[in-house]
Amino acid sequence: MAAFRDMEEVSHGLLSLLGANRAEAQQRRLLRRHEQVVERLLETQNGADRRLRETLAVEEEVAQSLLELKECTRLGGTELQQLEAELRKTIEEDASLQLTTELQELKELEAGLQQQEREVDKDTTVTIPSAVYVAQLYHRISKIEWDYECEPGMVKGIHHGPTVAQPIHLDSTQLSQKFISDYLWSLVDTVW
Repeated sequence: MAAFRDMEEVSHGLLSLLGANRAEAQQRRLLRRHEQVVERLLETQNGADRRLRETLAVEEEVAQSLLELKECTRLGGTELQQLEAELRKTIEEDASLQLTTELQELKELEAGLQQQEREVDKDTTVTIPSAVYVAQLYHRISKIEWDYECEPGMVKGIHHGPTVAQPIHLDSTQLSQKFISDYLWSLVDTVW
């Protein structure tokens, strides 16, 4: 735009110089000025063309990069969906495997518990009748009814003697085991 204004000024100047006395000198000066303006105009136009071509080349590169990026994004989205599907499948398989493993462990624990119960039943069956028999036999011989809820260190109960029931209250922290044993045996009736 500035170049066209310069050309217009040059043209007006040429016309005014033609009418003046020093027209020839001014005409040469104006012609030189005109040539400079035209050269600047051509240089500006060449620079604008070059910038336009560079801009178009950059735009083309950006457009190509954008297309490649869209394709990569599409492929990445497809790959992501495949990976998510594989992950879900793996999680399901892992959960199933873990559940199977846990069920197996529970079955093994249950079998172990059943085995222990059988062993305890076997032991209890053998031990309890003999323990009950011994306790009953001891009760018939000694005629002592024990207080099993007394404090630790105390020996309590009731001896049902031939005539009178007698309470037993012994402190094992104060008395020796020999004394307690002798005392309890002394309560047993020797006449059968």
